[in-house]
Amino acid sequence: MGRRRDDDRVVADVDTGRAELVPDRDRPGSWTLLLDGAPQSHVDLNDPTHLEFEYVRRLAAALDVVAPAGTPLRVLHLGGGALTLPRYVQATRPGSTQRVSEVDGALVELVRRALPWPSDPRLKVRVADARATLTSSRDGAYDVIVADVFAGARTPAHLTSVEFAAEVARVLAPDGCYLANVADGPPLRHARGQVATVRTVLPRACLVADAAVLRGRRYGNLVLVASRLEPPVPELTRRAAGDWFPGRVVAGADLDRFAGGVPVVRDADAVDSTPPPPGIFSVDR
Repeated sequence: MGRRRDDDRVVADVDTGRAELVPDRDRPGSWTLLLDGAPQSHVDLNDPTHLEFEYVRRLAAALDVVAPAGTPLRVLHLGGGALTLPRYVQATRPGSTQRVSEVDGALVELVRRALPWPSDPRLKVRVADARATLTSSRDGAYDVIVADVFAGARTPAHLTSVEFAAEVARVLAPDGCYLANVADGPPLRHARGQVATVRTVLPRACLVADAAVLRGRRYGNLVLVASRLEPPVPELTRRAAGDWFPGRVVAGADLDRFAGGVPVVRDADAVDSTPPPPGIFSVDR
């Protein structure tokens, strides 16, 4: 399983770096997964509906409102980590069919052993590249696609292009929804580019984030919700405003201005997302 330190954290070398599973002193049965020191996931084995990370709560809020409560969904998760959202969907939408695509096989095995998820034949975890998973998926196979893929705290370039977004749109059902975790900081060039790029194929969209991040004052996570249909902006706005750390929803003309004049990203010129500033991640070690 890996080396265990005196404070019960588990340390292991995985395919993409050094993984640590750190117990949450405030919540028995809860753990944070770090990769090379960057927090990747937080899971509560006793209560999978407890979501510690702000951006994960925003992704979950979108999952909650894209269909009537409890309705099973077909969900593709690009990026697995410790399977926080797949566990959440298991708990809140029983009977959902889920596929998780995680490129790091050693990480999958570490999580499977140390933080096992409830057995469910409808939840399949596969070791594969996110874009390769899309390419091999049939048209209209999923109601929701969630993209939360990072390597070295950056989203790989081949997952930021319009060619990638076109594959997402192809694999989504006609009324399906794409949810993406976009990490960026001032001047939000990457985030603006992602909005412009995704909207070329999924034109109805909104962005959910902390006001300081949206104003370009600090680095953080922005959740992009995109579809062929209008996103549930009023519901998302209420959920964001009522969060532990209230957020804002940018939609309509405000989103047009946010992405205005920014070129669409193509495979030929795609680059990894903006790296976080030094020292931004601080976990009690």
